[in-house]
Amino acid sequence: ATVTVVDAIAPVAQCKNITVNLNSSGTATIAASDLDNGSSDNCSFTLSASKTTFGCSDKGANTVILTVTDASNNSTTCSATVTVVDAIAPVALCKSATVYLDANGSASITTADIDNGSSDNCSFTLSASKTSFTCADKGANTVILTATDASNNSTTCSATVTVVDAIAPVAQCKNITVNLNSS
Repeated sequence: ATVTVVDAIAPVAQCKNITVNLNSSGTATIAASDLDNGSSDNCSFTLSASKTTFGCSDKGANTVILTVTDASNNSTTCSATVTVVDAIAPVALCKSATVYLDANGSASITTADIDNGSSDNCSFTLSASKTSFTCADKGANTVILTATDASNNSTTCSATVTVVDAIAPVAQCKNITVNLNSS
């Protein structure tokens, strides 16, 4: 007699939600076992996840399907939420700048004028504490450059902006007549 043993019982898939932090390259990697919350089967089984690598564009909640498959190819799935977090603040790097007042006595800078290669693992924006200068600002001025990423992490650095008035005054003369007095 031939006895054929069949495993027709599907595994029990049990998921758990997790949170992962992006690394300095802006990526995070998980294993299928990170989502497993005690899945089981009457025989041995393997785990696989629908997504295991995440980037800056995946920040927030992501639904990932965990598949539990036994040796007889029976499988069951469950859903887990993988929350991707960017907790790394940008690196703000400053450089000094010199600006010259124009004929109206004003000058301005952009953040690029005082940025010395600021960076982040994801995208970021730069802002400066002061970008417009007048005659009252002649000399050295401390300007704070702030780098802020999309997760609202921020870092600052200080730049020296030297304001120079290099425009000579215009001398305009007029002729006058002067009468001598009795002395």
